[in-house]
Amino acid sequence: MSRKKHVQAGRPFPEYSLTVDGRKISDAQIEEWLMELAEGEEHNYGYRNLAHALYVQRRLILNHKKSYRLCKKLGLLHKQRQKKFKYPRRLPQNRVITGPNQLWQMDIKYGYVAGYDSFFFLFDIIDVFDRTLVGYHVGSSCEAKDVCATVRRALQSRLQPGDKKPVVRSDNGPQFMSNQFGDMCREDAENPLIHERIPPKTPNMNAYIESFHSIIERDLFSKEEYATFEEAYQSVHEYIEFYNLRRFHGSLKRMTPTQFYDAWKAKKLPEIKIAV
Repeated sequence: MSRKKHVQAGRPFPEYSLTVDGRKISDAQIEEWLMELAEGEEHNYGYRNLAHALYVQRRLILNHKKSYRLCKKLGLLHKQRQKKFKYPRRLPQNRVITGPNQLWQMDIKYGYVAGYDSFFFLFDIIDVFDRTLVGYHVGSSCEAKDVCATVRRALQSRLQPGDKKPVVRSDNGPQFMSNQFGDMCREDAENPLIHERIPPKTPNMNAYIESFHSIIERDLFSKEEYATFEEAYQSVHEYIEFYNLRRFHGSLKRMTPTQFYDAWKAKKLPEIKIAV
């Protein structure tokens, strides 16, 4: 009598793809790059050309099957291109910042847990004036609801009732383009949170949060190899506490972000203007 052959479940999709030089790029980062392409001059590309664009621009090896899967998830396939976002993009304006809580920049960075061969998310918000990390979320996922909750906590910790809300600036990641995030920005009609999204391929317009991500990459992620997610999260918590409370900045008159913020509140600083 013949024996039934046991069929194993299919392998799960890997959470990353490789670049030409072997670097692992998380799917979340790839999704962000795809959204950026869809917002730029490549908006008419199909999923195959989007994959090729990432190869040319980022040296990313993305096969057409995975490109199709990610584009379908993001609503970027041709038949869905006519989808309109509830809240259109507001482009950044030239601004002169003279105090805290006028302009916050935010972004998502991806860390790696070697013990699980997987990525984790760091979403963080920096105040352009005093360089304080006013809020952050670290976890194995980062959805629009996590971004909204983090922004709300930052507003509660930095603003008094009735204070004007800051302008927040981000790239074109899916969390920032979501209706959930747009609804949060406009839930207080009399004092809305103004959200600016930078054009594709202009990271210099989000230079302060990009600078912090370069610093944490250099000081932490490039030096540590994490065995567990908990170890990675604790490392990030400790570094951000160090950054806010004990790390001196040449651009802040050799003060820490917290010291600089406190000095401004105590009116111990001369007039400062930051053009962004």
